[in-house]
Amino acid sequence: MNNNISNLKNITVLYVEDEADLRNVTSQILKNFTKKQFLAENGQEGLDIFTENEKEIDLIITDINMPIMNGLDMIKEIKKINFNIPVIVATAFSNKEYLLEAIDIGVDKYVLKPIDVSKLLQVMSQSLLYHELKELYTDSLTNLPNRNQLLKDLDIKKDSSIALLDIDSFAKIDDLFGEDNGDIILIELANSLKSFFDYKKYKVYRIEADKFAVVCDSEIVSMDDFYNECKQFAAKMEVNAIEIGGNEIDIDITIGIAKAQGLDAYKYGKRVITNARKKKKRVMIYDDSLDMRKSYEDNIKWIKLIKQGFKENLFKAYFQAIVDTKTQEVYKYEALIRYVKPNGEQVPPYKFLDVAKSTKYYSNIIKIILQDSIALIKNKSKRVSINISFEDISNEDTKKHIFKVLEDNREYTDRLEFEILESEGIEDIELVRNFIKKVKEFNCKVGVDDFGSGYSNFNLLTLLDIDFVKIDGSLVKEINTSKELEIIVSTINNFSQKIGLTTIAEFVANKDIYDKVEEIGANYCQGYYFNEPTPYEDIQ
Repeated sequence: MNNNISNLKNITVLYVEDEADLRNVTSQILKNFTKKQFLAENGQEGLDIFTENEKEIDLIITDINMPIMNGLDMIKEIKKINFNIPVIVATAFSNKEYLLEAIDIGVDKYVLKPIDVSKLLQVMSQSLLYHELKELYTDSLTNLPNRNQLLKDLDIKKDSSIALLDIDSFAKIDDLFGEDNGDIILIELANSLKSFFDYKKYKVYRIEADKFAVVCDSEIVSMDDFYNECKQFAAKMEVNAIEIGGNEIDIDITIGIAKAQGLDAYKYGKRVITNARKKKKRVMIYDDSLDMRKSYEDNIKWIKLIKQGFKENLFKAYFQAIVDTKTQEVYKYEALIRYVKPNGEQVPPYKFLDVAKSTKYYSNIIKIILQDSIALIKNKSKRVSINISFEDISNEDTKKHIFKVLEDNREYTDRLEFEILESEGIEDIELVRNFIKKVKEFNCKVGVDDFGSGYSNFNLLTLLDIDFVKIDGSLVKEINTSKELEIIVSTINNFSQKIGLTTIAEFVANKDIYDKVEEIGANYCQGYYFNEPTPYEDIQ
């Protein structure tokens, strides 16, 4: 008999058999060689026992032909819960035609009846290889295959489609509700993925933290069908909150889909999910037209240009008017960073700002904006609003510089305003509150920018001592063609004004949009309908 059977003393077995005599004899054998045994008389009972004791059960031995639910149907349901659980089928020789189906649904081994004890123990011992590899290839929290298994599976596949999925702002959820509740959310998401995506077509993985993957053979599932299923799943998660302790927690997810050979599918999937998050798209498919490789090359080029730009003073503030909605008279200007090439060509911030954040030069941007804005206030008596990110507020050196500039120009600071970028996330409310309190000592006004950009919380407007709200341009720019967007903008505007805040609608690009904004009653407007961002020299 195989010497490795001593390892069976550490495992718990679920044994499912409808023949009482065979069940009793075999269970006695299992008691002598295994740590613990669960016994069931049919597939339904076996499934119920496994559902209740999944974490404890290490191996399943089952008959095929049984009343109520047969062994194969039970295995199918169990594999939905834990695809990797090892299963041994005990079957009569006359039932060998079922074995092909058993292999298809993930059965590891089989033994013929009448059961040879030494053969059964040997097969059980061989199945323990699963446990030796469990930590390497299985996620312990969700029992899903992990990143190692994903890479292994992709490496042997000819052509795969992959959907990478993660939870938006999961770190905040962990901070708000605790790691234990965060784990419950991950388990619930894993279960939702397993129940939504048919295991016959798809395989689900947890690859790290809040990141999951769904993989299918692209010859079996078309890209259109895969995309539509991912959209349906994202929509389902958006409307169905996860319940923890009687409380509902809403989560949003982002999905990036790619099709390629082998490990390239995973590589492209990671690229497209990053792109989807930047563009605030729930689901996005990787496409060569995204030209991501060129984007990476451009980013490397910009690191050099950013360094050169600060040395040669190529970064400057441009100013765009914010006007009174009723009179269209200029109320103030927003300062916007531009990279101005030696030939005079101006480059907008979306080309370089993300790259700048990855360098030590990023903090210089707010310093330039502040310097040029103070100059406009002092020399041309204008009111100016500047953008400030949470990253700026959380940087102690940056804050010290801001407060010093305010102190040195105290007689002008009542015409300076700060727009906190809500779209980039506010991770520490108390830190932001303290910043607002400090700048208000200089009579500066403070507002929230980009409100409504995807994950906004109305409660934020009541938590911060702010003066105004800027409604995000992604909502305003199509307000004249979308009734839904009109309702959203109107709701933000009305709520803000009712709690004493003034409102600004940005991206007002034409008269139709302006007319809608005026009808809704926003206090101020900003956009190309009035003027483009203008250099300091051109402002009268």
